[in-house]
Amino acid sequence: MACSNLAVHVAMTLDAAYIRGSTAAVLSILHHTSCPQNIFFHFVASASADASLLRATVAAAFPYLNFQIYRFRDSAVAGLISTSIRSALDCPLNYARSYLADLLPPCVRRLVYLDSDLVLVDDIAKLAATPLAGDKALAAPEYCNANFTSYFTPTFWSNPSLSLTFANRNACYFNTGVMVIDLDRWRTGGYTRKIEEWMELQKRMRIYELGSLPPFLLVFAGYIAPVDHRWNQHGLGGDNYRGLCRDLHPGPVSLLHWSGKGKPWARLDAGRPCPLDALWAPYDLLKSQFSFDS
Repeated sequence: MACSNLAVHVAMTLDAAYIRGSTAAVLSILHHTSCPQNIFFHFVASASADASLLRATVAAAFPYLNFQIYRFRDSAVAGLISTSIRSALDCPLNYARSYLADLLPPCVRRLVYLDSDLVLVDDIAKLAATPLAGDKALAAPEYCNANFTSYFTPTFWSNPSLSLTFANRNACYFNTGVMVIDLDRWRTGGYTRKIEEWMELQKRMRIYELGSLPPFLLVFAGYIAPVDHRWNQHGLGGDNYRGLCRDLHPGPVSLLHWSGKGKPWARLDAGRPCPLDALWAPYDLLKSQFSFDS
C-alpha cells in the first residue's frame, strides 16, 4: 500500500505531547475524504520514544489505518538547533519535516505534510492534487501581506550578502504546518542540505528567532506553488507568547490550524477554551482522561 499509485500520502510527527492532536487530525482526514482506504500515513517519531506504545495507541484508535512509523534520530539535528522564542519550537522532532525525503521510501514521490494541531473539514485528496508547476518542490498557502522582514533579525538585514538572498524573489511568508512536497524534486535539489546550511549560519550569527520556519523561508520563499488559503486557516492557537483566542480569517475553510502557543486540548482540559476550540473537540478521540508517559 505504501507504494501504491492510488495512495494519498500524509506525513506527520508523532509524540507524547501532541498525540491527542495527531489522532484528532487523522480522524478528521478519514471522516472527510471520499476514499479513506487510499490514505497512507507516515508518522515520524523520535528514536528515543516508545515506538511500540505509539503504534499501539494509533492502532487502537484506528484498527484499519494504513500507516508506518519512522524513527528520527534527534542527534541528526540537535547540534544545529538554536534557541527560539518558544521552547516547544526547539524540539528536534519539530525539524523532522526537513528530512522526510531521507526517511521515507523512494517510492513515495509526493506527500502532504501536516502539523498535529489541526483538523480538516474537506477531502485531503484535493490538497494532495495541488499542481507543482515547473520544477517546484513545495506548495503551501502564501501570506504576502505579512511583515516578511520580521522573521529575520537586524543582523540578517544589515548584512548586504545576506539581505540579497531575497533579491529578485517575490518572497512571502508561508506556514510550514501545511505543505505539499514533491520528494523526487526535493531529493534532486538537495534541499535538506540547503536548510542545514542556513541553520549552521544561524548558530554563528543569530539571523532569526523562530525555530524551523525561517530556514524554509530562506530556501523556498518565492519559489513555491500556491495553495488556496482555505487549506490553512492558521494562527488559531494565538501568538507564540500568550496564545490568545483568535477568529477565523475571512473566506472559506477546508483546514483549521491551531498554530501558536494555545492548543485546543490544553485549553479544553483547563476549562478555558476559545470559541473555535469547539470545532476541534468532536475529533478528540483520546479526550482529557488520556495519559501518556514519555
